[in-house]
Amino acid sequence: MDLLEYQVKEWFAKIGIPVLPSQRIDHPTDLKRLKIGFPIVLKSQVHGAERAKAGGVRFAETTIDAIAAAQNIFTLPIWGELPEVVLAESQYDANQEFYLAVVLDTAVCRPVLLGCKEADIDWESAGEKMHHVVVEQEFSPFYARRLALKMGLQGTLMQSVSNVVQKMYHLFVQKDLDLVEINPLAVNPNGEVMALNGKVRVNERAIKRHPDLEQMAAKIISRHPSTEINGILGDWDGVQMHGKIGILGNGTGSVMATLDLVANAGGKPGVCLNLRHAFLTDTTPTTFSDRLETGLKILAADKSIEVILINFLGSIPQAEEVAQIIAKFVQHDNNELKLKVVRSNGSKIPPDLNFPSLVVRLAGSELNAAKKYLATLKKTSSALVVVENLDEAVEVAVHLAKPTANKK
Repeated sequence: MDLLEYQVKEWFAKIGIPVLPSQRIDHPTDLKRLKIGFPIVLKSQVHGAERAKAGGVRFAETTIDAIAAAQNIFTLPIWGELPEVVLAESQYDANQEFYLAVVLDTAVCRPVLLGCKEADIDWESAGEKMHHVVVEQEFSPFYARRLALKMGLQGTLMQSVSNVVQKMYHLFVQKDLDLVEINPLAVNPNGEVMALNGKVRVNERAIKRHPDLEQMAAKIISRHPSTEINGILGDWDGVQMHGKIGILGNGTGSVMATLDLVANAGGKPGVCLNLRHAFLTDTTPTTFSDRLETGLKILAADKSIEVILINFLGSIPQAEEVAQIIAKFVQHDNNELKLKVVRSNGSKIPPDLNFPSLVVRLAGSELNAAKKYLATLKKTSSALVVVENLDEAVEVAVHLAKPTANKK
């Protein structure tokens, strides 16, 4: 869960990271009661990147100019998102800008401090420009000073930057975060530092441990309802879309890659679920098999889903049980279909019934037994297709999701 900038700035101020005087604007007329002095900058509070290029950042010298700019920003969608809040903030004279971050590195399972003497940079692709320090033991100011020294800073500037990094780390730990980012940290001609923009990414599995985060998450879900299934998806590591092809995967990368391939092949992706993680609100442990069974039920309950595409890559726990759950799902659909046909006395199947086709792609030597089991099962079920590679799986799924007239 990513926070909006005005929420991030509130957290920064509480922990002692320097931020500019600012005010939350819920309606353009709020600017008539502005408590900060002009000139100001108005920023659209959306999650999309590059809001400045899209027109979501405006400068204003007077109240009239500010109201006109705010009216424009409130009606300007950025990556499909309209802002509910605009942040009014004092302007700042900077002659240097840095990038700072504290991020959880899942490869080493440790927090990492990042710093760069260039702003507006992507930490994942910065290469040699980005300096890093792994927090290998209990945190101490030594780690922050080491990062500042690696960045080539000296004197009071080194001390100021290392102080900010320390506070970023304390916020990172206190709130169970995955990322705390300041981009940029500006330095004025007097050597004073200021966080001009910030980003915070909350570890979703820690939300229940923090009442304030739980309230934020509840507001986000209440403001963006979509379907009745979305109440369940709000607790999942998933993507909510409205196409015909539902996707189940065992990793964020595999899910997103499958989604992209479906879209590029002319298909319409639907709900996409990453089964590697459990429900965010679960208080008891769940197994991969539990999540697979639940995921299949969620997608089958969505009347817009015509095809379920399963893409499991690498190793998964309980591989044999996974194959049995898929088989049980397919056999259940077949039995339900036969039962409804008998009850209909020759009439058409009621339109509210949903029997999605199942396309399964399993990659990895540990899944060979599951693949063989499902390959024998597909001989008795027209609803199941088992393929070897992802491109073929996507092609089959897109074909099955097309209208009957287009399949001839």
